Amino acid sequence: MLLSMTGYGRSTNTYDSKTITVELRSLNSKFTDIRLKTPASFREKEHLLRRFITERVERGKIDMTVEVKSMFGDENFGLNVPLFKRYYRELSTISGELGSSTDGLMAAILRIPNVVVTEEGEIDEREWKTIEQTLEEAFTNFDNFRRTEGAAMEEDLRLRSGNILETLKQINPFEEGRVTLLRNRLRQNLEEFMSKENIDENRFEQEVLFYLEKIDITEEKVRLEQHCNFFLEQLDTDVVSKGRTLSFISQEMGREINTLGAKAYSADIQRLVVSMKDDLEKIKEQVANSV
Repeated sequence: MLLSMTGYGRSTNTYDSKTITVELRSLNSKFTDIRLKTPASFREKEHLLRRFITERVERGKIDMTVEVKSMFGDENFGLNVPLFKRYYRELSTISGELGSSTDGLMAAILRIPNVVVTEEGEIDEREWKTIEQTLEEAFTNFDNFRRTEGAAMEEDLRLRSGNILETLKQINPFEEGRVTLLRNRLRQNLEEFMSKENIDENRFEQEVLFYLEKIDITEEKVRLEQHCNFFLEQLDTDVVSKGRTLSFISQEMGREINTLGAKAYSADIQRLVVSMKDDLEKIKEQVANSV
């Protein structure tokens, strides 16, 4: 089972004459980054909201919004009169000095932050129980969303890993041709500088063997196959948080693929390496968004 770091969940419940809405959103991030948007009366509960998230979300950038509205549209609002008067006096004086009109000044002041404030009472125990229920429901929807996204990601990761394994098998037929190509090129270079009669065949064979050892890709193929199989094994585990592990394995896969490309000495193998790199990049993109 794989979980996506991208998620969304929402839930709404009622308490007395209030409608309580909780919304959760998350995006991928290396660390846990929590942002809360709540009414002022929730400040004393903020640590509980943060704990609720950290106990359920491994990592990611998480935005939680808690909204409380009156069902009858009669939210209590208050006017910060001293602040309003101060703004009005100062702005009226500036308008007079500049000779500008004061039309619309009062409406403009009302839009200034903290001039109009919401008068909210404390949260009682029964209301908090309703909020907790809404939180649980929102998180259930949020978690279901991440599981659905994770299932699609896992399917694609299996496909890409399988593609790399299949492409790896296609390298075998071209390996023998590399030996012939290398031998012919070395002999051609020698003959350009020396006559055939002056070539020491024993020394020539030793040089061929030396270069063949340098471009041998047997170990890289074996390790790449092992990494791919290990990657698939990790996908099969019941561990929820495996994104970092998969990321580490994909890095090792990348090292072996790059080495294969460096040692290819064959246009056909290079094309296969490019194909494997393409699949690996898609793997890394998906893994970066997994928990």
